[in-house]
Amino acid sequence: MSTAPGPDMIGRVAALLRSIADSDGQSTSTLARRTGLARPTVHRLLGSLADEGFVDRSRTTGGWSLGPELYLLGATASVRYDITSAASDILRDLARQTGESAYLSARRGDETVCIAEEEGSFPLRSHVLHPGIRFPLGVASAGLVILATMPDRDVAEYVERTDLVPVWGAHHSTSELMRRVAATRIDGYATNPALLVDGSWGMAAAVFDSRGEPAWAVSLTGVETRFADDRRAELGAALLVHAHRLTLRLSGRRG
Repeated sequence: MSTAPGPDMIGRVAALLRSIADSDGQSTSTLARRTGLARPTVHRLLGSLADEGFVDRSRTTGGWSLGPELYLLGATASVRYDITSAASDILRDLARQTGESAYLSARRGDETVCIAEEEGSFPLRSHVLHPGIRFPLGVASAGLVILATMPDRDVAEYVERTDLVPVWGAHHSTSELMRRVAATRIDGYATNPALLVDGSWGMAAAVFDSRGEPAWAVSLTGVETRFADDRRAELGAALLVHAHRLTLRLSGRRG
């Protein structure tokens, strides 16, 4: 009889690791609640992962964090997948030009994960985004612009299998989401008008891979007063220019 882990087990482990990455130092009970798994199952899986060096547990707080083995695996994978070095000067230029904090997010299935940031010069910041945080597609400006630049069939399939309302509220109903998708397609960039945190706005433009698919997004976040009507067009234009630079660079062209 095979002892290889089945797809359900792999999915449970992946959910645990992603939840730990999203917020360091969570307890076993919190991880069980966030992943929807039974606490004994979470306890058993975390113990096995700790034995292999994939997670660590604090002796003082009991909270869990990602372990050294993941760092080693990630360092190896970064040779192929890491684009942060290619994007660093573009994020820096965007932050300097606008004064807002600039971010790079990557698509991972039905989610986006923030992978890099560059702080802006304006002293008041949003703090909604930080490296490692994940959002479903359609949530936050990066996830919205990636969703909006996907083919209609892919958007329809995603909306059919996804219900964002229970976690993200009525502003993320199907009708509201499709309205924002349409607006994003007209503008060319996405705008999040404080739908996640009061007073915190975000805007994003898509970055495309060699197949022309939206694989990343460059975004800006800041306080509401910095995203007035007359300034959003300026910020949107800056996002489109810098996102295009990164698209060209990743495709081997000038950028």
